[in-house]
Amino acid sequence: MAEKGFRAKIQKFGSYLSGMIMPNIGAFIAWGIITALFIEDGYLPNEDLASLVGPMINYLLPLLIGFSGGRLVHDLRGGVVGATATMGMIVGADIPMFLGAMIMGPLGGYLIKKIDDLFAHRIRSGFEMLYNNFSAGILGAILAGVAVKLVGPIVQGLSKLLAGGVEAIINAGLLPVTSIIIEPAKILFLNNAINHGILGPIGVDQAASAGKSILFLLETNPGPGLGILLAFMIFGKGMSRSSAPGAAIIHFLGGIHEIYFPYVLIKPSLIIAVIGGGASGVFTFSLFNAGLAATPSPGSILALLALAPQGNHLGVIAGVLVATAVSFAIAGFILKTGKTEEEDISEATKKMETMKGKESTVSSALKGTNEMPNEVNKIVFACDAGMGSSAMGASLLRKKMQEAGIETTVINSAINQIPDDADIIITHKNLTDTAKARKANAYHISVENFLNSPKYDELIEQLKDN
Repeated sequence: MAEKGFRAKIQKFGSYLSGMIMPNIGAFIAWGIITALFIEDGYLPNEDLASLVGPMINYLLPLLIGFSGGRLVHDLRGGVVGATATMGMIVGADIPMFLGAMIMGPLGGYLIKKIDDLFAHRIRSGFEMLYNNFSAGILGAILAGVAVKLVGPIVQGLSKLLAGGVEAIINAGLLPVTSIIIEPAKILFLNNAINHGILGPIGVDQAASAGKSILFLLETNPGPGLGILLAFMIFGKGMSRSSAPGAAIIHFLGGIHEIYFPYVLIKPSLIIAVIGGGASGVFTFSLFNAGLAATPSPGSILALLALAPQGNHLGVIAGVLVATAVSFAIAGFILKTGKTEEEDISEATKKMETMKGKESTVSSALKGTNEMPNEVNKIVFACDAGMGSSAMGASLLRKKMQEAGIETTVINSAINQIPDDADIIITHKNLTDTAKARKANAYHISVENFLNSPKYDELIEQLKDN
């Protein structure tokens, strides 16, 4: 239980990190496209358009992160204070302040929330706007000043230290070793936290000076996952084999890596395959000196190629192909020599439920409440970022409900932004504890695979009976 609680806390922290970056990925991609096209070494050099690169990376992107971080904690008021505090970080440093924004944004949101908890209920009627504006303004001014004089220089030193450490790892040729951490962490649904919370900000600093960074390729490489799915297509059994081709298309072209995680989870020894694929892919990227101009999101081969600077496409393709081949070879050997009954997703799910004393019903999968709500108005699929696997699951259930003639709203959401009016929350089993902490009184359903769960049909039957 302690291990499960610790994992939930790590996932929650990771979700907060990615929650600050994911809503702003479009801006990061815009910056990456402008950089790749219009800088002096770009495809279409243009001095006027290239002048956008500096202001965007130094001001726009950190302010967006700071606003998102504050808003995660205390809605729009937290976002405004977080962005104001982040401006102090920007002025107090001479490097892009992504790390500073990820500190000051949530801090600003947290402090204005505490101030509201203390004073908001004491404000007399008619003075609410005066209190709201001046409390946020005064706190924002204080935090901005503290950031300029104190926090900014400290975070700048820390950022340079981290960047120096990464540079040392790259120069020592040890970057492939990072796959030992990255690939297992992805399977535990920490992929967005690693990519957008750690690698992305450091990679942006590198790309600002070099025009590209290999760090953008470490987590986003679709090769290891594609190798796993190809191995299941050939050596898998039952449902795992029949579902693998569709999953491979969604993973490789759609860039939704979460879709291959269940295939690894049902046979944990396959973690060796993704580590081998990831490390060999990173080694190949290093050999070709390949990198991207910005974080590709989602991690589709199309996004990787679109953000590869001139002269980097061959290296990117080679890294993906090598990672796929190595992952496929190791996974194929494991599946071919392993026990067949462990290779079937449906059988593994049933076996797991039996071992945990679960019945194959929706009611038994619930941990938040014991009974279906009398009235269900909103069903929420939640995943780490709210843009990948949860979107696919919501689309699938929405279609099933339309066919059944049930008119209930079905949406997808990031796990840290589950709406308060959610009646039923559906998550992958590894994220259910985090979802319960966010909204304990909802009807929680845990699934093994967002694209292939019998619990959807069971839920529809229960909704019909209501």
